[in-house]
Amino acid sequence: MNNYRINTNYAKALFMVATDTGNIERAKQDMVLVGEVMAENRQLRSVFANPTIRFDKKVGIVRELFSGAVSDEVMAFLVFVVKKNRSINLQGIADSFVEQYRVAKGIVLSDLVTHQPIDDEARRTVTRLVEEYTGKQCELHDRTDPKMLGGFKLEFDHNMYDARIRTKIRKLRLEFAKNDYESKL
Repeated sequence: MNNYRINTNYAKALFMVATDTGNIERAKQDMVLVGEVMAENRQLRSVFANPTIRFDKKVGIVRELFSGAVSDEVMAFLVFVVKKNRSINLQGIADSFVEQYRVAKGIVLSDLVTHQPIDDEARRTVTRLVEEYTGKQCELHDRTDPKMLGGFKLEFDHNMYDARIRTKIRKLRLEFAKNDYESKL
């Protein structure tokens, strides 16, 4: 069984429990927190990946880290995952849970990369356009890339719109390389 299936199956289990108890919003917030903590802390990931560290110590770490920050339901789930020797999968499980939440709520995640920060009006416009195209609610994440010459790149729902200047220059070079207008004599 690969990690994707492990992550998905555990996330589905928590999603079903949270839905049944009516705590889906809180569980989503908690799993976002778990995912962020795991993504930002390399030492924590290496501790959870180490098979020589006993699971009771790992359970203690989880309780210490997330006690009071997550609901009792999510805490019980995290302890269960660690006891099943899947602590290395916590970040993947959290990411999978958030993705399942988005699918269930009809939310599409979109990523906008620009050279300079965008204003609120541009953010609203991009969000509106993505929502019109997909028919889903848009969760827009924007970031800047100082290496980008200009333009933007927008990714959402397995689609990408590339309007970067570098891409346009590359396309022009390819067109000029064809040189259809020069005689082939």
